[in-house]
Amino acid sequence: MQKILRVLIIIAMLITAYLLVLAWQKDYANAPAPSADAVTPSVSTTTGSDIPTSSGVSDSDIPVSSVTDIPGTPQVGETTEVASDQLINVTTDRYQVKIDPQGGNLVYAALRDYNATLDSENPFVLLENSAQRVYIAQSGLIDFNNNGDGIDKPGNPAKYSYQSSSYDMQPGQDILEVPLVYEQDGLRVTKTFVFTRGKYPINVNYNINNTTDKDWNGTLFAQLKRDSSKDPGMDGKGALSMATYLGGAWGVPNDEYNKLKFKNFNDGELTANSSKGWVGIVQHYFVSAWTPGNFTGKFFSRETANGDYIIGMLSQPLAVPVNKQINVNATLYAGPKVQEQLKGFAPGFEKTVDYGWAWPISKFLFLILSTIHSVVGNWGWAIIGLTLSVKLALMWISHKSYYSMAKMRALAPRLAALKEEHGDDRMKMSQEMMAIYKEEKVNPMAGCLPILLQMPIFLGLYYMLVESVELRHAPWILWIQDLSSMDPWFILPILMGASMFAQQSFSPQPTDPMQAKVMKFLPIIFTLFMLFFPAGLVLYWTVNNLFTMGQQYLVNKKVEKEQREKAANAAS
Repeated sequence: MQKILRVLIIIAMLITAYLLVLAWQKDYANAPAPSADAVTPSVSTTTGSDIPTSSGVSDSDIPVSSVTDIPGTPQVGETTEVASDQLINVTTDRYQVKIDPQGGNLVYAALRDYNATLDSENPFVLLENSAQRVYIAQSGLIDFNNNGDGIDKPGNPAKYSYQSSSYDMQPGQDILEVPLVYEQDGLRVTKTFVFTRGKYPINVNYNINNTTDKDWNGTLFAQLKRDSSKDPGMDGKGALSMATYLGGAWGVPNDEYNKLKFKNFNDGELTANSSKGWVGIVQHYFVSAWTPGNFTGKFFSRETANGDYIIGMLSQPLAVPVNKQINVNATLYAGPKVQEQLKGFAPGFEKTVDYGWAWPISKFLFLILSTIHSVVGNWGWAIIGLTLSVKLALMWISHKSYYSMAKMRALAPRLAALKEEHGDDRMKMSQEMMAIYKEEKVNPMAGCLPILLQMPIFLGLYYMLVESVELRHAPWILWIQDLSSMDPWFILPILMGASMFAQQSFSPQPTDPMQAKVMKFLPIIFTLFMLFFPAGLVLYWTVNNLFTMGQQYLVNKKVEKEQREKAANAAS
Protein backbone atom coordinates (compact mmCIF):
# COMPACT_ATOMS: atom_id res chain seq x y z
CA MET A 1 0.00 0.00 0.00
CA GLN A 2 2.81 2.38 0.84
CA LYS A 3 4.35 1.68 -2.55
CA ILE A 4 1.08 2.60 -4.26
CA LEU A 5 0.97 5.81 -2.24
CA ARG A 6 4.44 6.82 -3.34
CA VAL A 7 3.74 5.99 -6.97
CA LEU A 8 0.56 8.08 -6.91
CA ILE A 9 2.39 11.07 -5.44
CA ILE A 10 5.14 10.82 -8.04
CA ILE A 11 2.60 10.47 -10.85
CA ALA A 12 0.59 13.48 -9.57
CA MET A 13 3.67 15.68 -9.42
CA LEU A 14 4.97 14.60 -12.81
CA ILE A 15 1.55 15.12 -14.40
CA THR A 16 1.50 18.63 -12.96
CA ALA A 17 4.94 19.34 -14.39
CA TYR A 18 3.87 17.91 -17.74
CA LEU A 19 0.70 20.05 -17.85
CA LEU A 20 2.73 23.15 -17.06
CA VAL A 21 5.13 22.37 -19.91
CA LEU A 22 2.14 21.90 -22.23
CA ALA A 23 0.84 25.27 -21.09
CA TRP A 24 4.10 26.81 -22.28
CA GLN A 25 3.72 25.32 -25.73
CA LYS A 26 -0.04 25.65 -26.21
CA ASP A 27 -0.99 28.14 -28.93
CA TYR A 28 2.41 29.86 -28.98
CA ALA A 29 4.06 26.92 -30.73
CA ASN A 30 1.53 27.38 -33.54
CA ALA A 31 2.15 31.08 -33.94
CA PRO A 32 3.56 31.73 -37.41
CA ALA A 33 7.12 32.85 -37.70
CA PRO A 34 7.82 35.85 -39.89
CA SER A 35 8.02 34.73 -43.48
CA ALA A 36 11.12 35.43 -45.51
CA ASP A 37 8.84 36.55 -48.32
CA ALA A 38 6.72 38.83 -46.16
CA VAL A 39 6.92 42.52 -46.87
CA THR A 40 6.87 44.69 -43.77
CA PRO A 41 5.68 48.19 -44.63
CA SER A 42 7.65 51.08 -43.22
CA VAL A 43 6.04 53.87 -41.31
CA SER A 44 5.77 55.94 -44.47
CA THR A 45 3.47 53.56 -46.33
CA THR A 46 -0.02 52.21 -45.99
CA THR A 47 -1.71 49.46 -47.95
CA GLY A 48 -4.53 50.99 -49.92
CA SER A 49 -5.70 47.56 -51.08
CA ASP A 50 -6.92 46.82 -47.57
CA ILE A 51 -10.17 48.42 -48.72
CA PRO A 52 -12.99 46.19 -50.03
CA THR A 53 -14.35 46.53 -53.54
CA SER A 54 -17.76 45.69 -54.92
CA SER A 55 -16.74 43.10 -57.48
CA GLY A 56 -15.81 39.52 -56.75
CA VAL A 57 -12.49 39.96 -58.56
CA SER A 58 -10.34 42.22 -56.46
CA ASP A 59 -6.83 42.90 -55.27
CA SER A 60 -8.29 43.76 -51.87
CA ASP A 61 -6.97 42.15 -48.69
CA ILE A 62 -10.44 41.97 -47.17
CA PRO A 63 -13.89 40.82 -48.35
CA VAL A 64 -15.83 42.50 -51.15
CA SER A 65 -18.26 45.16 -50.05
CA SER A 66 -21.30 42.97 -50.66
CA VAL A 67 -22.02 41.58 -47.19
CA THR A 68 -23.31 38.34 -48.70
CA ASP A 69 -20.03 37.51 -50.43
CA ILE A 70 -17.02 36.74 -48.26
CA PRO A 71 -14.38 34.74 -50.12
CA GLY A 72 -12.11 32.59 -48.05
CA THR A 73 -8.85 33.03 -49.96
CA PRO A 74 -6.45 35.96 -50.09
CA GLN A 75 -6.29 38.11 -53.19
CA VAL A 76 -3.18 39.08 -55.12
CA GLY A 77 -1.97 42.08 -57.05
CA GLU A 78 -1.88 44.47 -54.14
CA THR A 79 -1.06 48.13 -54.61
CA THR A 80 0.49 50.57 -52.20
CA GLU A 81 -0.18 54.23 -51.62
CA VAL A 82 2.12 56.66 -49.85
CA ALA A 83 0.69 57.71 -46.49
CA SER A 84 0.22 61.31 -45.59
CA ASP A 85 3.30 62.97 -44.17
CA GLN A 86 1.30 64.53 -41.34
CA LEU A 87 -0.19 62.31 -38.66
CA ILE A 88 -2.71 63.57 -36.11
CA ASN A 89 -1.35 63.24 -32.57
CA VAL A 90 -3.81 62.63 -29.75
CA THR A 91 -2.92 62.48 -26.05
CA THR A 92 -5.37 61.40 -23.35
CA ASP A 93 -4.98 60.12 -19.81
CA ARG A 94 -4.83 56.57 -21.22
CA TYR A 95 -3.35 56.92 -24.70
CA GLN A 96 -0.80 58.43 -26.98
CA VAL A 97 -2.42 57.93 -30.40
CA LYS A 98 -1.57 58.75 -33.99
CA ILE A 99 -4.25 58.89 -36.71
CA ASP A 100 -3.41 58.86 -40.40
CA PRO A 101 -5.69 61.28 -42.34
CA GLN A 102 -5.17 59.05 -45.39
CA GLY A 103 -7.98 56.61 -44.58
CA GLY A 104 -8.53 57.98 -41.09
CA ASN A 105 -6.93 54.90 -39.53
CA LEU A 106 -5.41 54.51 -36.09
CA VAL A 107 -1.79 53.63 -36.86
CA TYR A 108 -0.20 54.06 -33.42
CA ALA A 109 -1.45 53.53 -29.87
CA ALA A 110 0.79 53.64 -26.80
CA LEU A 111 -0.68 52.83 -23.38
CA ARG A 112 0.48 55.46 -20.90
CA ASP A 113 -0.26 53.38 -17.79
CA TYR A 114 2.03 50.53 -18.89
CA ASN A 115 5.78 50.64 -19.45
CA ALA A 116 7.27 48.90 -22.46
CA THR A 117 9.59 46.83 -20.28
CA LEU A 118 10.34 46.67 -16.57
CA ASP A 119 13.21 49.17 -16.67
CA SER A 120 11.83 51.39 -19.42
CA GLU A 121 10.15 54.77 -19.00
CA ASN A 122 8.58 54.51 -22.46
CA PRO A 123 4.92 53.49 -22.69
CA PHE A 124 3.96 50.10 -24.06
CA VAL A 125 3.12 50.36 -27.77
CA LEU A 126 0.16 48.17 -28.71
CA LEU A 127 -0.58 49.44 -32.23
CA GLU A 128 2.01 50.70 -34.68
CA ASN A 129 2.90 50.88 -38.37
CA SER A 130 6.68 50.64 -38.52
CA ALA A 131 9.48 48.70 -40.14
CA GLN A 132 9.49 46.38 -37.14
CA ARG A 133 5.77 45.68 -36.87
CA VAL A 134 2.44 46.36 -38.55
CA TYR A 135 -0.57 46.27 -36.25
CA ILE A 136 -3.22 48.90 -37.00
CA ALA A 137 -6.95 49.53 -36.59
CA GLN A 138 -8.74 50.42 -39.82
CA SER A 139 -12.28 51.52 -40.60
CA GLY A 140 -14.00 53.17 -43.50
CA LEU A 141 -16.94 53.49 -45.86
CA ILE A 142 -17.28 52.07 -49.37
CA ASP A 143 -20.14 52.04 -51.85
CA PHE A 144 -21.48 48.95 -53.57
CA ASN A 145 -20.84 50.10 -57.13
CA ASN A 146 -17.49 51.86 -56.76
CA ASN A 147 -18.77 54.29 -59.35
CA GLY A 148 -16.85 57.32 -58.19
CA ASP A 149 -19.02 58.12 -55.20
CA GLY A 150 -17.15 55.77 -52.91
CA ILE A 151 -15.47 57.09 -49.81
CA ASP A 152 -12.63 54.55 -49.73
CA LYS A 153 -11.48 52.83 -52.92
CA PRO A 154 -8.91 50.07 -53.53
CA GLY A 155 -5.53 51.74 -53.81
CA ASN A 156 -7.01 55.08 -52.84
CA PRO A 157 -8.31 55.43 -49.27
CA ALA A 158 -10.20 58.60 -48.48
CA LYS A 159 -8.14 61.68 -47.72
CA TYR A 160 -9.68 63.40 -44.71
CA SER A 161 -9.22 67.02 -43.74
CA TYR A 162 -8.78 67.93 -40.08
CA GLN A 163 -8.89 70.94 -37.83
CA SER A 164 -5.68 70.35 -35.91
CA SER A 165 -2.71 68.00 -36.02
CA SER A 166 -2.54 67.79 -32.22
CA TYR A 167 -5.18 67.12 -29.58
CA ASP A 168 -4.65 66.94 -25.80
CA MET A 169 -7.19 65.96 -23.19
CA GLN A 170 -7.11 68.82 -20.67
CA PRO A 171 -7.46 68.46 -16.88
CA GLY A 172 -11.14 68.18 -16.04
CA GLN A 173 -12.04 67.29 -19.62
CA ASP A 174 -13.96 63.99 -19.74
CA ILE A 175 -14.55 63.70 -23.51
CA LEU A 176 -12.12 64.46 -26.32
CA GLU A 177 -13.41 64.43 -29.90
CA VAL A 178 -11.19 64.30 -32.97
CA PRO A 179 -13.25 65.06 -36.12
CA LEU A 180 -12.11 64.26 -39.67
CA VAL A 181 -14.05 65.42 -42.73
CA TYR A 182 -14.28 64.05 -46.25
CA GLU A 183 -16.19 65.92 -48.98
CA GLN A 184 -16.83 65.01 -52.61
CA ASP A 185 -19.50 66.34 -54.97
CA GLY A 186 -22.10 66.96 -52.29
CA LEU A 187 -21.30 63.91 -50.17
CA ARG A 188 -19.95 64.90 -46.76
CA VAL A 189 -18.65 62.34 -44.29
CA THR A 190 -17.56 63.32 -40.78
CA LYS A 191 -15.56 60.64 -39.02
CA THR A 192 -15.13 61.41 -35.33
CA PHE A 193 -12.91 59.59 -32.82
CA VAL A 194 -14.32 59.97 -29.31
CA PHE A 195 -11.99 59.36 -26.35
CA THR A 196 -13.35 59.13 -22.79
CA ARG A 197 -11.31 59.87 -19.66
CA GLY A 198 -10.44 56.77 -17.65
CA LYS A 199 -11.61 54.37 -20.36
CA TYR A 200 -9.99 52.46 -23.19
CA PRO A 201 -12.90 52.01 -25.64
CA ILE A 202 -12.70 54.52 -28.49
CA ASN A 203 -15.95 55.35 -30.30
CA VAL A 204 -15.63 55.90 -34.05
CA ASN A 205 -18.70 57.71 -35.36
CA TYR A 206 -19.58 58.33 -39.02
CA ASN A 207 -22.07 60.99 -40.09
CA ILE A 208 -22.94 60.53 -43.77
CA ASN A 209 -24.69 63.58 -45.24
CA ASN A 210 -25.89 63.10 -48.83
CA THR A 211 -26.65 66.33 -50.71
CA THR A 212 -25.97 64.81 -54.14
CA ASP A 213 -28.66 64.14 -56.75
CA LYS A 214 -28.76 60.36 -56.15
CA ASP A 215 -28.99 57.95 -53.30
CA TRP A 216 -25.81 56.64 -51.71
CA ASN A 217 -25.59 52.95 -50.85
CA GLY A 218 -22.64 51.37 -49.16
CA THR A 219 -21.28 49.66 -46.11
CA LEU A 220 -18.95 50.28 -43.19
CA PHE A 221 -15.93 48.10 -42.48
CA ALA A 222 -13.95 47.94 -39.23
CA GLN A 223 -10.93 45.68 -38.99
CA LEU A 224 -7.55 44.98 -37.43
CA LYS A 225 -4.49 44.27 -39.52
CA ARG A 226 -1.40 42.59 -38.11
CA ASP A 227 1.73 41.02 -39.49
CA SER A 228 3.42 37.85 -38.20
CA SER A 229 5.85 39.59 -35.84
CA LYS A 230 6.33 38.23 -32.33
CA ASP A 231 4.28 39.29 -29.34
CA PRO A 232 5.87 42.45 -27.84
CA GLY A 233 4.14 41.61 -24.57
CA MET A 234 6.75 38.87 -24.15
CA ASP A 235 9.71 41.27 -24.38
CA GLY A 236 12.02 41.04 -21.41
CA LYS A 237 10.63 37.69 -20.34
CA GLY A 238 13.61 35.61 -21.44
CA ALA A 239 13.99 32.86 -24.02
CA LEU A 240 12.30 30.25 -21.82
CA SER A 241 9.43 32.40 -20.59
CA MET A 242 5.84 31.19 -20.52
CA ALA A 243 4.22 31.54 -23.92
CA THR A 244 0.63 32.68 -24.23
CA TYR A 245 -1.90 32.84 -27.04
CA LEU A 246 -1.30 35.20 -29.95
CA GLY A 247 -4.00 35.20 -32.61
CA GLY A 248 -7.54 36.14 -33.55
CA ALA A 249 -10.60 35.84 -31.37
CA TRP A 250 -14.29 36.64 -31.60
CA GLY A 251 -17.53 36.34 -29.68
CA VAL A 252 -21.28 36.72 -30.02
CA PRO A 253 -23.90 36.68 -27.23
CA ASN A 254 -24.64 32.95 -27.56
CA ASP A 255 -21.00 31.94 -28.19
CA GLU A 256 -18.98 34.41 -26.19
CA TYR A 257 -15.34 33.44 -26.71
CA ASN A 258 -13.68 31.68 -29.62
CA LYS A 259 -10.07 31.57 -30.72
CA LEU A 260 -9.04 31.69 -34.36
CA LYS A 261 -5.35 31.04 -34.92
CA PHE A 262 -3.58 33.04 -37.59
CA LYS A 263 -2.94 29.90 -39.63
CA ASN A 264 -6.72 29.38 -39.88
CA PHE A 265 -7.64 32.89 -41.07
CA ASN A 266 -8.31 31.61 -44.59
CA ASP A 267 -10.34 28.56 -43.55
CA GLY A 268 -13.68 30.35 -43.74
CA GLU A 269 -14.48 29.55 -40.10
CA LEU A 270 -15.47 33.08 -39.18
CA THR A 271 -18.93 33.73 -40.63
CA ALA A 272 -20.85 35.00 -37.60
CA ASN A 273 -23.33 37.86 -37.70
CA SER A 274 -24.08 39.96 -34.64
CA SER A 275 -25.15 43.40 -33.50
CA LYS A 276 -23.52 42.93 -30.07
CA GLY A 277 -20.51 40.70 -30.74
CA TRP A 278 -16.84 41.50 -31.02
CA VAL A 279 -13.89 40.49 -33.16
CA GLY A 280 -10.24 41.10 -32.36
CA ILE A 281 -6.64 40.04 -31.86
CA VAL A 282 -5.38 38.72 -28.52
CA GLN A 283 -1.82 38.75 -27.22
CA HIS A 284 -0.06 38.51 -23.87
CA TYR A 285 -1.75 40.90 -21.42
CA PHE A 286 -3.31 43.08 -24.15
CA VAL A 287 -6.14 42.89 -26.68
CA SER A 288 -7.64 44.96 -29.47
CA ALA A 289 -11.14 44.46 -30.83
CA TRP A 290 -14.04 46.04 -32.70
CA THR A 291 -17.68 45.83 -31.70
CA PRO A 292 -20.66 47.16 -33.71
CA GLY A 293 -22.32 50.30 -32.49
CA ASN A 294 -25.70 50.60 -34.21
CA PHE A 295 -25.42 47.99 -36.94
CA THR A 296 -25.28 44.25 -37.45
CA GLY A 297 -21.76 43.14 -38.29
CA LYS A 298 -20.76 40.25 -40.52
CA PHE A 299 -17.44 38.95 -39.23
CA PHE A 300 -14.59 37.86 -41.49
CA SER A 301 -10.92 36.95 -41.42
CA ARG A 302 -8.23 36.33 -44.01
CA GLU A 303 -4.52 36.23 -44.61
CA THR A 304 -3.24 38.58 -47.28
CA ALA A 305 -0.88 37.70 -50.10
CA ASN A 306 2.04 39.36 -48.33
CA GLY A 307 1.50 37.48 -45.06
CA ASP A 308 -0.51 39.98 -43.03
CA TYR A 309 -3.60 38.93 -41.08
CA ILE A 310 -6.89 40.82 -41.18
CA ILE A 311 -9.92 40.23 -38.98
CA GLY A 312 -12.96 42.47 -38.79
CA MET A 313 -16.57 43.09 -39.65
CA LEU A 314 -18.78 44.59 -42.36
CA SER A 315 -22.04 46.38 -41.58
CA GLN A 316 -25.33 45.56 -43.24
CA PRO A 317 -26.02 47.67 -46.37
CA LEU A 318 -26.37 51.36 -45.60
CA ALA A 319 -28.70 53.60 -47.60
CA VAL A 320 -28.62 57.41 -47.54
CA PRO A 321 -31.35 58.99 -49.69
CA VAL A 322 -30.87 62.35 -51.39
CA ASN A 323 -30.80 65.25 -48.92
CA LYS A 324 -30.72 62.87 -45.94
CA GLN A 325 -28.06 61.88 -43.43
CA ILE A 326 -27.42 58.89 -41.19
CA ASN A 327 -25.08 58.07 -38.32
CA VAL A 328 -23.29 54.76 -38.01
CA ASN A 329 -20.63 53.89 -35.47
CA ALA A 330 -18.34 51.18 -34.12
CA THR A 331 -16.23 50.97 -30.97
CA LEU A 332 -12.57 50.01 -30.76
CA TYR A 333 -10.90 48.60 -27.66
CA ALA A 334 -7.11 48.70 -27.62
CA GLY A 335 -5.72 48.15 -24.18
CA PRO A 336 -4.88 45.84 -21.28
CA LYS A 337 -6.83 42.74 -20.34
CA VAL A 338 -8.06 44.20 -17.05
CA GLN A 339 -11.30 42.40 -16.32
CA GLU A 340 -13.07 45.47 -14.93
CA GLN A 341 -12.15 47.41 -18.08
CA LEU A 342 -13.30 44.61 -20.39
CA LYS A 343 -16.74 44.19 -18.85
CA GLY A 344 -19.45 46.02 -20.72
CA PHE A 345 -17.53 46.33 -23.98
CA ALA A 346 -19.23 43.30 -25.53
CA PRO A 347 -20.66 39.97 -24.27
CA GLY A 348 -17.85 37.61 -23.27
CA PHE A 349 -15.07 40.07 -23.99
CA GLU A 350 -13.72 39.63 -20.45
CA LYS A 351 -12.97 36.01 -21.37
CA THR A 352 -9.98 37.22 -23.36
CA VAL A 353 -8.33 36.97 -19.93
CA ASP A 354 -7.90 33.34 -20.87
CA TYR A 355 -7.41 31.08 -17.86
CA GLY A 356 -7.84 27.95 -19.99
CA TRP A 357 -9.56 24.88 -18.56
CA ALA A 358 -8.74 26.01 -15.01
CA TRP A 359 -10.76 29.24 -15.35
CA PRO A 360 -13.19 28.59 -12.43
CA ILE A 361 -10.26 28.01 -10.07
CA SER A 362 -8.20 30.86 -11.53
CA LYS A 363 -11.04 33.40 -11.32
CA PHE A 364 -11.79 32.42 -7.73
CA LEU A 365 -8.12 32.65 -6.78
CA PHE A 366 -7.82 36.05 -8.47
CA LEU A 367 -10.85 37.29 -6.54
CA ILE A 368 -9.18 36.29 -3.26
CA LEU A 369 -5.81 37.64 -4.40
CA SER A 370 -7.19 41.02 -5.47
CA THR A 371 -9.16 41.31 -2.21
CA ILE A 372 -6.01 40.71 -0.15
CA HIS A 373 -4.08 43.13 -2.39
CA SER A 374 -6.63 45.86 -1.70
CA VAL A 375 -5.65 45.55 1.96
CA VAL A 376 -1.87 44.97 1.86
CA GLY A 377 -1.11 46.97 -1.31
CA ASN A 378 1.58 44.57 -2.61
CA TRP A 379 0.99 41.63 -4.92
CA GLY A 380 3.84 39.58 -3.41
CA TRP A 381 2.41 39.80 0.11
CA ALA A 382 -1.01 39.17 -1.41
CA ILE A 383 0.29 35.89 -2.89
CA ILE A 384 1.61 34.92 0.54
CA GLY A 385 -1.78 35.79 2.02
CA LEU A 386 -3.48 33.71 -0.68
CA THR A 387 -1.20 30.77 0.11
CA LEU A 388 -2.05 30.91 3.80
CA SER A 389 -5.75 31.28 2.98
CA VAL A 390 -5.67 28.15 0.83
CA LYS A 391 -3.77 26.24 3.51
CA LEU A 392 -6.23 27.29 6.20
CA ALA A 393 -9.18 26.33 3.98
CA LEU A 394 -7.70 22.85 3.50
CA MET A 395 -6.51 22.53 7.08
CA TRP A 396 -9.16 20.03 8.17
CA ILE A 397 -8.29 17.68 5.28
CA SER A 398 -4.55 18.14 5.40
CA HIS A 399 -4.43 17.59 9.17
CA LYS A 400 -5.89 14.11 8.79
CA SER A 401 -3.53 13.43 5.92
CA TYR A 402 -0.45 14.62 7.78
CA TYR A 403 -1.55 12.64 10.80
CA SER A 404 -1.65 9.47 8.70
CA MET A 405 1.76 10.31 7.22
CA ALA A 406 3.18 10.87 10.71
CA LYS A 407 1.79 7.52 11.83
CA MET A 408 3.36 5.93 8.74
CA ARG A 409 6.66 7.57 9.65
CA ALA A 410 6.42 6.20 13.19
CA LEU A 411 5.62 2.74 11.82
CA ALA A 412 8.58 2.76 9.43
CA PRO A 413 10.82 0.62 11.70
CA ARG A 414 8.09 -2.02 12.08
CA LEU A 415 7.48 -2.08 8.32
CA ALA A 416 11.21 -2.41 7.66
CA ALA A 417 11.32 -5.33 10.09
CA LEU A 418 8.46 -6.99 8.22
CA LYS A 419 10.40 -6.75 5.00
CA GLU A 420 13.41 -8.41 6.63
CA GLU A 421 11.22 -11.10 8.17
CA HIS A 422 9.20 -12.09 5.12
CA GLY A 423 11.74 -11.34 2.38
CA ASP A 424 10.24 -12.01 -1.04
CA ASP A 425 6.92 -13.30 0.24
CA ARG A 426 4.95 -10.29 -0.90
CA MET A 427 1.55 -11.73 -0.07
CA LYS A 428 2.47 -12.48 3.52
CA MET A 429 4.14 -9.11 3.90
CA SER A 430 1.06 -7.33 2.54
CA GLN A 431 -1.18 -9.19 4.96
CA GLU A 432 1.00 -8.24 7.91
CA MET A 433 1.17 -4.62 6.77
CA MET A 434 -2.61 -4.43 6.48
CA ALA A 435 -2.92 -5.86 9.97
CA ILE A 436 -0.62 -3.14 11.32
CA TYR A 437 -2.53 -0.42 9.46
CA LYS A 438 -5.78 -1.72 10.90
CA GLU A 439 -4.36 -1.91 14.38
CA GLU A 440 -2.95 1.61 14.24
CA LYS A 441 -5.97 2.99 12.33
CA VAL A 442 -3.77 4.30 9.53
CA ASN A 443 -4.87 4.96 5.96
CA PRO A 444 -1.78 5.08 3.70
CA MET A 445 -3.80 6.62 0.87
CA ALA A 446 -4.65 9.66 3.00
CA GLY A 447 -1.18 11.06 2.35
CA CYS A 448 -2.14 11.67 -1.28
CA LEU A 449 -4.85 14.19 -0.42
CA PRO A 450 -2.69 17.29 0.15
CA ILE A 451 -0.78 16.70 -3.08
CA LEU A 452 -3.89 15.92 -5.13
CA LEU A 453 -5.76 18.93 -3.75
CA GLN A 454 -2.81 21.22 -4.42
CA MET A 455 -2.44 20.22 -8.08
CA PRO A 456 -5.55 21.99 -9.50
CA ILE A 457 -4.87 24.99 -7.26
CA PHE A 458 -1.28 25.13 -8.46
CA LEU A 459 -2.35 24.93 -12.12
CA GLY A 460 -5.09 27.52 -11.57
CA LEU A 461 -2.56 29.86 -9.99
CA TYR A 462 -0.19 29.30 -12.91
CA TYR A 463 -2.78 30.40 -15.47
CA MET A 464 -3.79 33.33 -13.27
CA LEU A 465 -0.23 34.63 -12.91
CA VAL A 466 0.50 34.23 -16.62
CA GLU A 467 -2.69 35.95 -17.78
CA SER A 468 -3.37 38.67 -15.19
CA VAL A 469 -1.98 41.97 -16.44
CA GLU A 470 -2.38 43.35 -12.91
CA LEU A 471 0.73 41.36 -11.93
CA ARG A 472 2.76 42.56 -14.93
CA HIS A 473 5.87 44.33 -13.57
CA ALA A 474 4.45 43.99 -10.05
CA PRO A 475 7.29 44.11 -7.47
CA TRP A 476 7.53 42.23 -4.20
CA ILE A 477 10.74 42.95 -2.25
CA LEU A 478 14.44 43.39 -2.95
CA TRP A 479 15.43 41.56 -6.14
CA ILE A 480 11.89 40.48 -7.11
CA GLN A 481 10.64 43.41 -9.19
CA ASP A 482 8.33 41.48 -11.52
CA LEU A 483 6.23 38.66 -10.07
CA SER A 484 5.05 37.66 -13.55
CA SER A 485 8.60 36.88 -14.72
CA MET A 486 11.18 34.39 -13.54
CA ASP A 487 13.41 35.16 -10.59
CA PRO A 488 16.47 36.86 -12.19
CA TRP A 489 18.79 35.46 -9.52
CA PHE A 490 17.07 32.03 -9.18
CA ILE A 491 16.98 32.50 -5.42
CA LEU A 492 13.30 31.62 -4.96
CA PRO A 493 13.51 28.38 -7.01
CA ILE A 494 16.53 27.26 -5.00
CA LEU A 495 14.71 28.06 -1.75
CA MET A 496 11.70 26.16 -3.06
CA GLY A 497 13.87 23.12 -3.86
CA ALA A 498 15.54 23.29 -0.44
CA SER A 499 12.17 23.52 1.31
CA MET A 500 10.87 20.59 -0.72
CA PHE A 501 13.95 18.55 0.20
CA ALA A 502 13.59 19.47 3.88
CA GLN A 503 9.90 18.63 3.78
CA GLN A 504 10.77 15.06 2.82
CA SER A 505 12.50 14.57 6.18
CA PHE A 506 9.12 15.00 7.89
CA SER A 507 7.46 12.37 5.69
CA PRO A 508 7.68 8.58 5.87
CA GLN A 509 10.51 7.25 3.74
CA PRO A 510 9.86 4.54 1.13
CA THR A 511 11.02 1.06 2.02
CA ASP A 512 11.78 0.42 -1.65
CA PRO A 513 15.31 1.71 -2.50
CA MET A 514 14.35 2.73 -6.04
CA GLN A 515 11.38 4.76 -4.83
CA ALA A 516 13.58 6.38 -2.21
CA LYS A 517 16.04 7.50 -4.91
CA VAL A 518 13.24 8.89 -7.07
CA MET A 519 11.85 10.86 -4.13
CA LYS A 520 15.29 12.31 -3.46
CA PHE A 521 15.54 13.52 -7.06
CA LEU A 522 12.08 15.15 -7.13
CA PRO A 523 13.23 18.40 -5.42
CA ILE A 524 16.01 18.72 -8.01
CA ILE A 525 13.60 18.09 -10.90
CA PHE A 526 11.09 20.61 -9.62
CA THR A 527 13.79 23.18 -8.93
CA LEU A 528 14.88 22.95 -12.57
CA PHE A 529 11.28 23.40 -13.69
CA MET A 530 10.75 26.36 -11.40
CA LEU A 531 13.85 28.23 -12.58
CA PHE A 532 11.89 29.70 -15.50
CA PHE A 533 8.43 29.96 -13.92
CA PRO A 534 6.93 33.27 -12.72
CA ALA A 535 8.41 34.36 -9.42
CA GLY A 536 4.89 34.69 -8.03
CA LEU A 537 4.20 31.02 -8.70
CA VAL A 538 7.49 29.95 -7.09
CA LEU A 539 6.72 32.20 -4.12
CA TYR A 540 3.38 30.45 -3.66
CA TRP A 541 4.95 26.99 -3.77
CA THR A 542 7.79 27.95 -1.42
CA VAL A 543 5.48 29.44 1.20
CA ASN A 544 3.20 26.43 0.81
CA ASN A 545 6.17 24.11 1.50
CA LEU A 546 7.26 26.08 4.56
CA PHE A 547 3.75 26.14 5.99
CA THR A 548 3.39 22.41 5.30
CA MET A 549 6.69 21.72 7.06
CA GLY A 550 5.54 23.58 10.14
CA GLN A 551 2.21 21.80 10.17
CA GLN A 552 3.82 18.41 9.59
CA TYR A 553 6.39 19.06 12.33
CA LEU A 554 3.69 19.74 14.91
CA VAL A 555 1.70 16.68 13.84
CA ASN A 556 4.84 14.50 13.96
CA LYS A 557 5.56 15.67 17.52
CA LYS A 558 1.99 14.85 18.53
CA VAL A 559 2.19 11.35 17.02
CA GLU A 560 5.59 10.70 18.61
CA LYS A 561 4.14 11.65 21.98
CA GLU A 562 1.20 9.31 21.43
CA GLN A 563 3.55 6.50 20.45
CA ARG A 564 5.67 7.03 23.57
CA GLU A 565 2.60 7.01 25.79
CA LYS A 566 1.33 3.88 24.05
CA ALA A 567 4.67 2.15 24.51
CA ALA A 568 4.77 3.18 28.18
CA ASN A 569 1.25 1.85 28.75
CA ALA A 570 2.13 -1.40 27.02
CA ALA A 571 5.26 -1.79 29.16
CA SER A 572 3.34 -1.20 32.37
